Amino acid sequence: MSNADWFDDDHEQHVDLRLWWKLLQYTLHYRRTLVAFTFVALGLPTSDLCFPLLTGKLIAEVEADTADVDIVFYGLAYAGLVVSVCTFIWAFITCAGKIRTHVSHDIRSDAFRRLQELSFNFYDVKPVGWLMARLTSDCQRLSNILAWGVMDFIWGTTLMIGVSIVMLVYNWKLGSAVLAVVPLLFVISIFFRKRILRSSRLVRKTNSRITAAYNEGIMGVRTTKVFAREEENLRDFDRLADEMRHHSVRNAVHSAVYLPIVLPLGSVAIAVALAMGGNEVLVGTLVIGEVVMFMYYAILFFGPVQELSAWFAELQMVQASAERVLSLIEVVPEVRDTDEVVQRIRDTGSDGHPDQLGRIEFENAGFRYRDGPQIVEEFNLAVEPGQTIALVGATGGGKSTLVNLLCRFYEPTAGRILIDGVDYRDRSLQRFQSSLGIVLQQPHLFSGAIGENIRYGNLDATQQ
Repeated sequence: MSNADWFDDDHEQHVDLRLWWKLLQYTLHYRRTLVAFTFVALGLPTSDLCFPLLTGKLIAEVEADTADVDIVFYGLAYAGLVVSVCTFIWAFITCAGKIRTHVSHDIRSDAFRRLQELSFNFYDVKPVGWLMARLTSDCQRLSNILAWGVMDFIWGTTLMIGVSIVMLVYNWKLGSAVLAVVPLLFVISIFFRKRILRSSRLVRKTNSRITAAYNEGIMGVRTTKVFAREEENLRDFDRLADEMRHHSVRNAVHSAVYLPIVLPLGSVAIAVALAMGGNEVLVGTLVIGEVVMFMYYAILFFGPVQELSAWFAELQMVQASAERVLSLIEVVPEVRDTDEVVQRIRDTGSDGHPDQLGRIEFENAGFRYRDGPQIVEEFNLAVEPGQTIALVGATGGGKSTLVNLLCRFYEPTAGRILIDGVDYRDRSLQRFQSSLGIVLQQPHLFSGAIGENIRYGNLDATQQ
């Protein structure tokens, strides 16, 4: 199988809001934390907005040379704002940290649960490295953006909207001049979005291939040494590493160029506020305190712009991880209970068949792996209760395939397999497989003692 076949689900898409809405459902599981953060998201920007107003008012009173400037009032007001900002930041970090750890846990749990449900044909085409990358690095990046990214987005947009309203209310001409760079920011973001997203997908794909190479190198080390293929394997891995470096450098360059383009726009807006405000001070339509307030607001406006720009670049990269993780969580097992069986179990608590298996019959059974050649064709066999049989044939003749079909690890692509005259697809998959005992051709030992491995199928089994 070619490497390209491993990643057939990594097709290129635009930023998909429906995909992010599905992922945000994970954060909605923690409603109390979200309610607390909503309060923080509104309180922190409100505290930030008060600083320029307080500073502008103080400068205006000092400039007016009034003798009754209440220094104690302003001192207490500044101290109160500092305490409120520190409190909100602490709550911000607490909420985001809790959501990040819980969401990461939930995503990994759902992905691992789905891995337990998937049928064998899924693992026939997906290497271990492909799966490991989704359960580790992809989940990590995804939980970060769902916690810190979403939190910063709510805080940043709330603050920017608040700053815009205050500036336009105080002086719509000066406010409009400061906000004039926003459309340009939007155009720049659109320009870089597609490039960052494309290079990020290539980075994530190559990362999965490297993880797969590590896994195969470790699992197949004996074969490698027997055939003395160390040098060839190293050259193959070097090609993957070079490809990873190439895509990573391109992705880093796109992200690194995007942010420095955004930063000078904030300086331009501040310079515009200073120039226009200074001119209005000269003609007497503004006082110095109001100009300082507008400069303060311009700085405050572009603080979250810079923060959100960095998160926007990260969002493009995490989009690839989001697609990959959801593609794993939402994949539908090919071997599963039919809708009729599910409804019967829901209504009666049983699939309607006894757990004890009786007569087994292959009726014109046929099977092929995906689009491959026919492995089994019109196979007929009846096995009575208590009967012992052996399947004998050449290697590759389909003996293991027949056992896999009987255990319903795969299902026939033609014909039927009957248990007591009933198609085994009409039975509960879990109950059916729980009634079987099988000794695998290639046994796997889990970590732990030998005794724990022996009782793996029944953890309550006694030592005897």
